[in-house]
Amino acid sequence: MNKEEFAELSAGYALNALSPEDLATFEMALAEHPEWSDVVSTDAATVAALAETTPSIAPPLTLRSTLLSKIATAPQGEAALTESQPAELVEPEPEPYRDPSPTTTTIQAVSRRNWTRGLFGLAASLVLLVGIGVGAVSLNEMLNRSDAVIALDQIEDAPDGQSATVDVTDGGTATAHWSESLGKVVLVSNGLPEVTSEETFEMWFVRDDGTAVSGGTFAAGTAGSTTELLDGAFERGDTIAVTVEQAGGSTTGAPTTEPIVVIPTA
Repeated sequence: MNKEEFAELSAGYALNALSPEDLATFEMALAEHPEWSDVVSTDAATVAALAETTPSIAPPLTLRSTLLSKIATAPQGEAALTESQPAELVEPEPEPYRDPSPTTTTIQAVSRRNWTRGLFGLAASLVLLVGIGVGAVSLNEMLNRSDAVIALDQIEDAPDGQSATVDVTDGGTATAHWSESLGKVVLVSNGLPEVTSEETFEMWFVRDDGTAVSGGTFAAGTAGSTTELLDGAFERGDTIAVTVEQAGGSTTGAPTTEPIVVIPTA
């Protein structure tokens, strides 16, 4: 999936309008490409902005019958002249026309029609914002992006930015993104194994001489996914590793278990 295809799903996600299949595809793509979260944030902000400026009042379903009733009872043409005649010469007013009460099917049909129009309106608004570049920047400035996602964007834009992906022990994948010039490493993982409340994941820079330097601890998110910026500076030749340690991290300053992720960068 490319970013344009993802953006189409993102618009539907902002409206909570994705099918279960599309939602699963969207979440998988976002987990694999956390740097695309800016698209999701922009769509969410656009929905919020449109909601604030668009009146939520809909015309009543009985509007047509009300108008017909007023037309039927209002003096028209020669009938208006009879208002000055004696009451006995004035023809009785016709019974106002009234629509039958709307059925549940009618209400649902109107709701679906309004929702569909709203969906197309939002899609058009999103295309307009992206196409002319108006509002997108200011909307992004309103949103807080994590340090890890910001660093990931910086690494991908860096001339020496690189990445490598490996399988995680017991399933899942992990990708390290690094830039020597920036001295940063971001770990993107999916399908990490479940750990107990007394355990945590810890990241490591393993130097050429075998020394391990902690890069911080983290807890995996939904489906074992995470995007984490390692604490500390990356050095050429480092191997990025992840171990499962006791809550709070290793107390010895070194890994106490076999790593479940090992990603060489050289």
